[in-house]
Amino acid sequence: MSAAYELTARPARRPRRVASAYLQLTKPRIISLLLITTVPAMILADRGVPPLWLILATLVGGMLTAGGANAINQFVDRDIDEIMSRTRGRPLPGHRVEPRNALVFGIVLGVAGFGWLALTVNLLAALLAVAAILFYVFVYTAWLKRTSPQNIVIGGAAGAVPVLVGWAAVTNTVALPAWIMFAIVFTWTPPHFWALAVRYQGDYAAAGVPMLPVVAGERSTSRQILAYATVLVPITLLLWPVAHTGFVYPAAALVLGGWFVGGAIRLLRHTTSENAMRLFKVSVFYLALLFAALAVDTLVRYGV
Repeated sequence: MSAAYELTARPARRPRRVASAYLQLTKPRIISLLLITTVPAMILADRGVPPLWLILATLVGGMLTAGGANAINQFVDRDIDEIMSRTRGRPLPGHRVEPRNALVFGIVLGVAGFGWLALTVNLLAALLAVAAILFYVFVYTAWLKRTSPQNIVIGGAAGAVPVLVGWAAVTNTVALPAWIMFAIVFTWTPPHFWALAVRYQGDYAAAGVPMLPVVAGERSTSRQILAYATVLVPITLLLWPVAHTGFVYPAAALVLGGWFVGGAIRLLRHTTSENAMRLFKVSVFYLALLFAALAVDTLVRYGV
């Protein structure tokens, strides 16, 4: 009875396992964090709630392009991922997806995302999304990640592009408030990622990836994290006069900034894996809450 059940259940489970493996290639958790910044940017650009169809179209295009970039990233990094304990369970080192299939999948998603955005949103949003793919794959993944301890500083620009896409989706332009939001995500990325790198520096060292903790040590990295977190606070406040926000956003920026800086100070005083992961989690909530506050402020200010 049990043997017969296994024979009939395996074929049913296989498509789900394959689908799950391809979904993992897109790094859905990272995509969700990127899209968290897109919608508030659209709300601020519109000074209200854009049409629902436009929000959905932009998010679908963003998911496709970001998913494609992440799949190609895993194709390029498959040798590194096989060495690192944190990434060893990914579909390629786990031999659940063939490398060629992962590459084709990533390219198809990227092309589909570009076409979708160009047809349903506008060409500028589509071009910005494709620029993010190219920068992430060629500048960060294929070049900087393996050659420079400043890899995430420069390469992090790709993760800041979704705010530009969101703004462009509404206005078909990229104005100064959008660039300030870009600067916020750009400045947030190094302390966010370096906190994770402190926790997994052994992995990066084994894989030969020159992440800052591997090259400069934990203490130096912790000082850099604190410096970036501190600089981030005034950058977030720039949006107040430039975008003419109300008082909800700057108040949230100050409180959340203090929370982030406080976590960075704690890490500098006691540089442990536990404090590094605590700061990493704080950084995720920080960005999500900051952009949520921006959206709420805009909706309240313009009486939506």
